[in-house]
Amino acid sequence: MRARTILANFLAAGACFAVSSHLATTSAAAPAFTHNSTHFLLHGEPYQIIGGQMDPQRIPPVYWRDRLKKARAMGLNTIFPYIFWNMLEPVQGTWQTTGENDIPAFFRIAQEEGLNIALRPGPYICGERDWGGFPAWLAAVPGMVVRSYNVPFLNASKSYIERLAQDLRPLQVTRGGPILMVQVENEYGSFGSDHNYTSALRDILLANFDTMLYTNDGGVDWTLAGGSVPGVLAEVDGDPNSGFRSLRNYITDPSQQGPLLDGEYYTWAPDQWGPHNPHNTSQNRPEVVEQFTKDLDYVLGNESASISLYMFHGGTNFGFSNGALWQNRTTAFTSSYDYGSPLDESGRVTDLYHTFRRIIQKYVPLGSLPDIPPDAPRMALPEFNLSLAGKLFDLRVSKTTAKYPVTMEALGQAYGFTLYEHTTPASVQGFVQPGDRARDRVLVYVDGIIKGVIDSQYQHPNNVSVSLAPGAKLQLLVENLGRVDYYSTGNPYRNYLQDPYKGILGNVTIGSTVIEGWDMYKMPLEDIGDVQTLSTSSWDSSTPSFYRSTFSLKNPSSTPPAELDTFVVIPAGVRGDVWVNGFHLGRYWRVGPQQSLYLPGTVVRPDGQTNEIVVLELEPSQVTSQMSAVGLSERAWGNSPDLDCVGCV
Repeated sequence: MRARTILANFLAAGACFAVSSHLATTSAAAPAFTHNSTHFLLHGEPYQIIGGQMDPQRIPPVYWRDRLKKARAMGLNTIFPYIFWNMLEPVQGTWQTTGENDIPAFFRIAQEEGLNIALRPGPYICGERDWGGFPAWLAAVPGMVVRSYNVPFLNASKSYIERLAQDLRPLQVTRGGPILMVQVENEYGSFGSDHNYTSALRDILLANFDTMLYTNDGGVDWTLAGGSVPGVLAEVDGDPNSGFRSLRNYITDPSQQGPLLDGEYYTWAPDQWGPHNPHNTSQNRPEVVEQFTKDLDYVLGNESASISLYMFHGGTNFGFSNGALWQNRTTAFTSSYDYGSPLDESGRVTDLYHTFRRIIQKYVPLGSLPDIPPDAPRMALPEFNLSLAGKLFDLRVSKTTAKYPVTMEALGQAYGFTLYEHTTPASVQGFVQPGDRARDRVLVYVDGIIKGVIDSQYQHPNNVSVSLAPGAKLQLLVENLGRVDYYSTGNPYRNYLQDPYKGILGNVTIGSTVIEGWDMYKMPLEDIGDVQTLSTSSWDSSTPSFYRSTFSLKNPSSTPPAELDTFVVIPAGVRGDVWVNGFHLGRYWRVGPQQSLYLPGTVVRPDGQTNEIVVLELEPSQVTSQMSAVGLSERAWGNSPDLDCVGCV
């Protein structure tokens, strides 16, 4: 998803989606999926792609079939899924294939529901995911330069693609499966123009898949020039009118020409944290819906072209999986990936779903769309109090001591928090500079008392001054808000896609004094079971704290999980994270626009069983009432001021 168009898809030129002219065959018969100059051809017959983006790794697996049934009922025939490398291989050489990472199972269900697949494996996928889907361990590989003709990167990418292909090769259309085509990279033309790199990646994919290949780039001259690959059909996304014109004007290589496809037609946009960032939705915006109607009629009717809706269903960036942008400040995406799409974050149909269905019905055989599966009612959970469980700073593991601080990645940590501690041997005072810049949100403490927050989400963050006497303890708690997932050479900002490091990079200074001698503690919070072992005896409200409670449901064990879906709110909470039964729902922050966290019913235990909720509140000193939790059947969005940075921009 191309971030610079997320707020105006119907106005901006999109990126390009392409299909290879490589024609895979299983026999002397017609190729299973190919194209001529005007049409895609499935088993020799014209095939108009009416597609939608849905990423299985953002959706609880139990719900995959429901979401796919709803896609088919809206009129879609093809699903465009990103594959998140960082979830499949979170540790180098360790491959995850269960749960949301069982990609073959998702594809098989799609085929059972009458849907085909356009595979988008990356290795770079953007998608508002941490580092565009790259695993964090890549950052620790010597000489690594991502998205380039770089031996360490190509070796890692080759290993990833080969392992992925082991699972997916049998599911290609050439072998009776649903995979029609495979994408080369992702909107590379916005990032660069190294055709040695994209050609090498093309060849890796050709060596592992039998199906057509395609690329995906912006629908303007320079992005098409940079991202198009010899022998691979070029397409566009974003605004189909300008995009299709660009294809006709700028793609002159016959091996890159073919039918028209708008590979990402934006159904609206993702949300970003901030007191002035409202929730993105087309609800109550008739002019937007009118443009959607005009564009779909143009693509499906006037052009008889193909399209994919980005997103059909966004799902959730559970845990710490969200990405960010750099625009002279960090702009982090919310845990919710609702996107204002036809299916909301919890998989329920929206008004936009019905709008798109009515349009699509005009271009498919009468009566060919299945009935829309009914939406299950969501659960409301009465408010209940949370009890103090202990301090985050008491949950320390894997201490590392060094003269100077090192990054989160150098400590072998991917996500979460890192605590840096220094006990000063001499008096020192002045403003705190946490390395080259805040990476990303730095809470500053002296002897356990918070002194301020240095937050890279503001172009001009607070200056935090400290005065340390001999023996004083300086603590810097650094939160990774999500690595940058998108960079375009068309914008004036620094390329932080090539600089993904979190924690502290460089020296910490107070005034002009370089601070030496650090103890560093990893706090990835992957397993919060140890919270129950913490003590509350020495607690005060200055440092981040855990709260917990239990609840039970009267619903019988036969209750469908979807009827146990709810939206969790921490009414008194300022900023933090929520886990239910050990599952990390994501982040909350009162500034909004997200004010509740989606709790899938697949996580909770019915029939009177005990459920545990754990909340990490990062700023308990700002909590003004009893900490509690409540589950809402209908969510609300909204914004509040950021009291940590009043007046910051």
